[in-house]
Amino acid sequence: MQVFPQKLSDSRAQLQLLLFVDERSGSQQQIQQIYHYLKELQEKYVFELQSIDVGEQPYFAEHFKLVATPALIKIYPEPRQTLAGSNLIAQLQSWWPRWQQAITEKLDSHNANPELIVPSQGSVRSIADSAEVMLMADEIFSLKREQEKLLEQLHFKEQVIAMLAHDLRNPLTTVSIALETLETNLYPRQGQPQLTPNLIAQLLKQARTQARSIDKMIAGLLQAACGTAAELNIQPQKLELKQLCHDVLAQLSDRANDKNQKVETDIPHDLPRIYADQERVRQVLINLLDNAIKYTPINGTIRVSALHRTTQKIQLSICDTGPGIPEENRDRIFENRFRLERDKAKDGYGIGLCLCQRIIRAHYGQIWIDCPPTGGSCFHFMLPVYPT
Repeated sequence: MQVFPQKLSDSRAQLQLLLFVDERSGSQQQIQQIYHYLKELQEKYVFELQSIDVGEQPYFAEHFKLVATPALIKIYPEPRQTLAGSNLIAQLQSWWPRWQQAITEKLDSHNANPELIVPSQGSVRSIADSAEVMLMADEIFSLKREQEKLLEQLHFKEQVIAMLAHDLRNPLTTVSIALETLETNLYPRQGQPQLTPNLIAQLLKQARTQARSIDKMIAGLLQAACGTAAELNIQPQKLELKQLCHDVLAQLSDRANDKNQKVETDIPHDLPRIYADQERVRQVLINLLDNAIKYTPINGTIRVSALHRTTQKIQLSICDTGPGIPEENRDRIFENRFRLERDKAKDGYGIGLCLCQRIIRAHYGQIWIDCPPTGGSCFHFMLPVYPT
C-alpha cells in the first residue's frame, strides 16, 4: 500500500481516496495517467490518497466489491463512491468539483458545531492498519471450513463402519448356516438323511451369493473411507425388484418361521424393472424385513407389496403387525443412531434405517413410514423405473 505525500492542513475534514491498481501490462499506461493527474490536483487541493495493489492484497478488492481495476474510491465524505473504467479521469474531472463542495460543507458544519466529531485522515490509515486483520480473518475462516470438512468426513467414516458391521451380520449368518449344513452332510450322524445334489447346489449358490454381498459391503467401506455421505457408491442397473424381494424373503425365512410369522406378498407379475444398485437395494430390503421380523410378535403377519405408482417410480411397502412407531418419533426414526426408549435393551445400533434413507435418496427416491390405525408399521420407499 502506497501513501501519497500531502500538504498539511486542517485534518478534521478532508477528501480521502483509495486508488486500486494492478500489475497487468495493459493497464499500466492508464494507471500512470491517473497518477499524473492526481499529482497535478495535489498542487491545488488538499486530499489524502492511498494506492493499493490488488494483486498483493486481493481481500481489499473483495471487501470493496470491485469488478475492475484501476478504480478510485472516495471513502470520505460519505457516501462512498467508486469510479472505474477506461474513462476514469473524465469521471474524476466531472465529480471533483462536487467532492470539493462536499468537503467545504463539512468544514462549515464543523465550524458551526465544534463538538461535532468529523473523521480524520486516520480513517484511511485505519484501512491499511486493518489489512493484516482482514487477511487473518480470511485464513481463520478457511481453517474453520477445513476443520468442519474433516470432522464431517471422520463422522461419516465412523457411521459407515458401524453400518457395515450391522449389515454384515445377516449374510455372515447365512454363509455360516450353509457351511455348517454342508459340513454335517460330509460327516452324517447315524440315521441322518443325506442332502440331495440339488440341495447341496442351492446351499453352495446361497453361500457364494452372500459372500459376494459381503465383498461388496467391504468394497463400499473402502470407498467410504475416501469420501463423504454425498459420495455413497451407487452402481445402478436394470433390476427385477420382484425377484430380489423373493430372494431376500427366502434368506430370512428361517427367522420368520421360528416365530411362526405369516409372510404375505402382493407384487404384480407385470411390475416394471427398476434402475438401481442391486446390492444397495438388497441392504434396504434386509434392514426393513429384519426389523419387521424382529418387532412382529409370534403368529403375527408381515406383508410385502409393490405397485407401479407413476410412470417413473415403483413403490414397495413392508408392513408388520408390531407395536408401531409413536407419532412423536416418526419424523426422527431415520436419524442416525436414533432408537426408541422401548428398544434400548434390544440388539441394534440405531443405524439401519439411516442407511436405508441414504441409499434410497442416492437413487433419487423417497422413503417414509406410516402407522395404520389398526396397529403396526408400514415402511414405504420408491425407486426409479428403468427407462425404456
